[in-house]
Amino acid sequence: MRYLAPWRVALVFGVVLLGLIASLPNLFDRKTLERLPDWVPKRQIVLGLDLQGGSHLLLEVDVDALVRERLENLVADIRSVLRPARIGYRGLGVRGDSVTFTLTDPAQRELALGKIREIDPPLQTVGFTGIQREFDVEIDEKGRAVIRLSDAGYQKLVDSAVTQSLEVVRRRIDELGTREPTIQRQGEARILVQVPGERDPGRIKRLLGRTARLTFHLVDLSVSPEEALAGRLPPDAMVLPAANPERGGPRYWVVKRKVELSGEHLVDAQVTFQNGQPVVSFRFDSTGARIFADITRNHVGELFAIVLDDRVISAPRIREPILGGSGIIEGGFTVETANELAILLRAGALPAPLHVVEERSVGPELGADSVRAGKIASVLALVLVALFMLGYYGLFGFFADLALLANLVLIVGALSLLEATLTLPGIAGIVLTIGMAVDSNVIIFERIREELRRGMPPLSAIDTGFREALRAVIDANLTTLIAGLVLFQFGTGPVKGFAVTLSIGILTTLFTAVTFTRILVWSWYTRTRPATVPL
Repeated sequence: MRYLAPWRVALVFGVVLLGLIASLPNLFDRKTLERLPDWVPKRQIVLGLDLQGGSHLLLEVDVDALVRERLENLVADIRSVLRPARIGYRGLGVRGDSVTFTLTDPAQRELALGKIREIDPPLQTVGFTGIQREFDVEIDEKGRAVIRLSDAGYQKLVDSAVTQSLEVVRRRIDELGTREPTIQRQGEARILVQVPGERDPGRIKRLLGRTARLTFHLVDLSVSPEEALAGRLPPDAMVLPAANPERGGPRYWVVKRKVELSGEHLVDAQVTFQNGQPVVSFRFDSTGARIFADITRNHVGELFAIVLDDRVISAPRIREPILGGSGIIEGGFTVETANELAILLRAGALPAPLHVVEERSVGPELGADSVRAGKIASVLALVLVALFMLGYYGLFGFFADLALLANLVLIVGALSLLEATLTLPGIAGIVLTIGMAVDSNVIIFERIREELRRGMPPLSAIDTGFREALRAVIDANLTTLIAGLVLFQFGTGPVKGFAVTLSIGILTTLFTAVTFTRILVWSWYTRTRPATVPL
C-alpha cells in the first residue's frame, strides 16, 4: 500500500476506459453506428425476447411418425435380405409399433433370424454394457416374427432426430437474418425456439412446420392415377398428391417408390426467374451431379417427379441428359414462397415433422415496458446503495460509489463485447450485482475500522485492511461465482441470462473492489496525508 507502481495504476484505469469505450455503442441506434467508420466499436447488447418483443415457439418432434418411418424402412431392408436367401414369408408389413411377418417354412427360423441380425448391427451406446441392438426380434416356433424397436434403439432414434432437428431449425432461423435466437432442447423430444425482434410468428411456423424432404422419383406411366386409387397399384409404386392441383394439372401422380436421388446432395438453392415467373434453381454436389447425370441419361423421354414432403411439385419430361448437376423447380410460386422453399432446401430436411405445442408472441410495447421497469429498478438500486455508502462511510463511501460506477461500466462493456442477449432476469442479475459490489468494500472498510480501533497508524490500518480482507472478499465472491456457473451450465432461457450477468458482475466486482478502490484510497492518502482516517 505504501507504493503502487505507475504501470499498475495505468493498467487498472486502462481497463475501465476500455469498458467505457465498449459500452458507448449502446447509446446509439444501429443505423447511426453503421454510418460511423469501421474502426469505431459497434458491438451492442442484444435485447432478449422479453425486452424487444418477438416470437416464442415450443416444438415437438413427431416421434410416432419417426418410429413408423424407421419401421417402414426396416420392411424394405428385411425384404432385401430374405428374398436373395430364398427365405419364404408372407404378410410382411408394419402393424402398430412393430413389423410382423410369417415364415412359410418355420424350419428357416434360425436362418431368417441371422439374416435380420445382418441389418441390425450392435449399437455403440455410451454407459451400457453388453450388446445393445436397435431392434428386439422374436420369431416363434410357428415362424411368426415380431420386430420392435428396443429401448436403446428408440432412445438413439429420438436423440438423433432431435439433434438433427436442432441443427436444421438453427440453420433455417439463421437464414432469416435475425440476431441471437434461442434454440435449445427441452425434455425428451421438444425444442424451444425464441426469435427476438421477429414480428411474424406465422413465418417462423411456415419455415419450421415443413420437413422439406426433397426426393426425385421416376413417374410410373403403366397405370393411371384413377386406376391406382381404385386399387390397381403396382407393388413398386405409390400415389402422391400434386402440390398445385388447381393449376389444371393432374391431382395425383403415380411414382416409383424407389428414390432415385435425395435432397441430401443439394449444396445450394436460390430464387431465379424463368419466363417472368419465380422458380427455384438448385445445384448438387459432385456425387449428386453424377447420379443426376446418369438418371437423365438413362431415362430420356420419361417423366421425372420432383417430390417435396410427399407432394409432387412438378414432373418435367427428361428431354436430354443433364450433365451440369443443376436444375430448376417450377411450382407456381410467388417470390415469397419461392424464397421460403429455397431457405428450406439450403437448410436441409427435418428427420420428422415438428408440431407447435406452445406459441407466444411478445409485442414491442410489453418489451418497452420491461426495459423501462428495468432501468428504473437499476437506477433506484444504484442511487439508494450510493446514498447508504455515503451516509455510513463518508469519503470512503464515495470511493466505493466510484468503484460501483466503474463496475457497471465494465459489466455493460463485457456484455457488449460478447454481444450477449440481455433479458429481464439478466437485468435482475445486474441489480443484484449492484448490492453485492459494495459488499466487498464493506468487508474491507470494516476491517480497516477494526485495525484503527486497535491503535494501528492510518497507513498501516489501510494496508492491513485491504490485505487481510482479500481472502474473505475472494471466498464470498467465489462461492457465488460457482453457483452462477452451475446455473449457466444447467439452466435454460431466463435462468441462463441471469447467470451470465451475475457471473460477469462477480468478476468485475472482484476487479474493482480489490484494485480500483485501493488505487482511489492510495491516491487520496498520498495527496492529503491525513492524521486520522474519516471512516
